[in-house]
Amino acid sequence: MIRLFDDTFYSEYNTRLVRGDDEPVYLPADQSCPYHRVVYAHGFFASALHEIAHWCIAGETRRNQVDYGYWYTPDGRDEEQQKAFEQVEVKPQAIEWAFSIACDFKFNFSLDNLNGAPADILGFQSAVANELSQMLNYGFPKRAQQFIDVLRANYFPDAIVRPLTRAQRQINEMTQRYSLPLERS
Repeated sequence: MIRLFDDTFYSEYNTRLVRGDDEPVYLPADQSCPYHRVVYAHGFFASALHEIAHWCIAGETRRNQVDYGYWYTPDGRDEEQQKAFEQVEVKPQAIEWAFSIACDFKFNFSLDNLNGAPADILGFQSAVANELSQMLNYGFPKRAQQFIDVLRANYFPDAIVRPLTRAQRQINEMTQRYSLPLERS
């Protein structure tokens, strides 16, 4: 994964994927390191996919700030904090799901709040599924599409033949299993 990310993005974006020992974080280049770092947690494959998804949607200004300039309230969020967290997680988790499909890896939704206020799990899953459906219909952000193509070619080359068919089938199975409504615009 590290090699694929670096081969795809390092020369153009001066950014590397780095295995971390603790919590994930994005670190822009600074005096101690000449390149930007997408640091994923504990060497977990799913964490790498998720952190890359965040990076793929961050604009240039955000990519020059630690953790893209976003706030993060750890596990134990109250209801208002959890809703704010979910709103900023829909798009990255939709892209992470697409990455997972592209490399034939199981995707898991993450509300990341085990010790906080109860979350609307089905509502969040529906929002992520709808976002993925929209991206499948109207296109992914440029860097996300680049990485989807790289993942498909390296992890699951059969998906290149019919990439959307497999993804759409997974979305349909998810919506049927959880009775998730998919909004159409």
